[in-house]
Parts: sequence; C-alpha cells; structure tokens
Amino acid sequence: MTNQEEFKPKKVEDIKKETEERHCPVQKSLYYIENFLSDSMCGKCFPCAYGTYEAKIRLRNIISGKGTDADISSLRRIAEDMIESSRCKRGKDSATFLLEWMNNGSFTVHVEKKCPDRECLELTEYIIVPEKCIMCGECTNACKFAAIIGEKMKPYQSGYLPFEILQKRCTRCGECIKVCPTNAIELHDFITEAEVVA
Repeated sequence: MTNQEEFKPKKVEDIKKETEERHCPVQKSLYYIENFLSDSMCGKCFPCAYGTYEAKIRLRNIISGKGTDADISSLRRIAEDMIESSRCKRGKDSATFLLEWMNNGSFTVHVEKKCPDRECLELTEYIIVPEKCIMCGECTNACKFAAIIGEKMKPYQSGYLPFEILQKRCTRCGECIKVCPTNAIELHDFITEAEVVA
C-alpha cells in the first residue's frame, strides 16, 4: 500500500456533517477546525496554513472562558482572509462555515462566559436544587472526585448538612446527573464573581 493510498483526507462536507452532532456554534467551529488541521495541508497559501492554527487557539480561549472580543474579531478576520486568499475550495468552504456559525451571536455570549447550549463545560456549573433533593446520597456515591458534600438522610433524625457540589473539584463528568432519582442536579450558567457582587 502506497502513502497516497494510506492517506485519505476527510471531505469538508463530511467534517461539517459530523459537527451537526453538536449544538453549540463555538463547539462546532472548534471541532471543524481541529479536524481540518488533522489532515495534511498543501502549504501553498498562508491563510489556511497559519489562519486555521490561530483560529484554533482563539476558539479554545472562548470555550475555556478566557475569550475576549479581540478573539471574535480575529476569527472573523481569519475567515474573511481565507475566503479571499485561499487557493483551494477546501479553505474557502471552511472559512464560509466558520462565518456561518459566528453570525448568530453565540460567540459574543460566550465571551460573557455563558454557553446557551450548555456544551462548554468550563462555562457551566452543576447545581443541586435543594427543593428537589431527597438527600439519598446516590450522587456522592457516583462522584469519583469527592466533589459533592452533604449528609444522607436517616430516619427520625434532623439537622442534616444539605448536599452541595464543590465547583473547584467538579469535572462536569455528568455521572451524578445520571443517578439522581429526582433530577435535582441541573446545569446552570457559570456565575462570575462580578455577578455575585452585583
């Protein structure tokens, strides 16, 4: 088998189809760009070769909660430059897809540290709703990272420490949600210190 037979880059249409499994436009963009970069590039034009690597860095910033308006501006500039200067259809199509995902305002919301689709884990928190919690302790048993504290209810006793998720330990793995019998664990937007003060 020759090297040419071994290497079959993914088609742009196939990568885009795979992104539809995600709802968040920023997650779609990152997934697309990472898959685009996983294939060998021709290296004949700088907008693709360098622009997509910079786009990946900017998208990771936004998803991690460190993104700024400058990241959004840079992504738009990269995409526009690729549409104008890329020598191949693959590069131009990729930039077009990126601009499509950017045009619904979701990127701006992410810079405000919120993911409407709750797919960016760094921008979400797992919260136990006290009114729904029956203090069964199933969530603590499921959590491998000791991120949930509280006391299991015992018959004829009172004064329990309510269950709470320690956000600094929580990895957002979702195992606690799977075992909660009353759906007392919910995903909420990450609350910044400024919002707490306000």
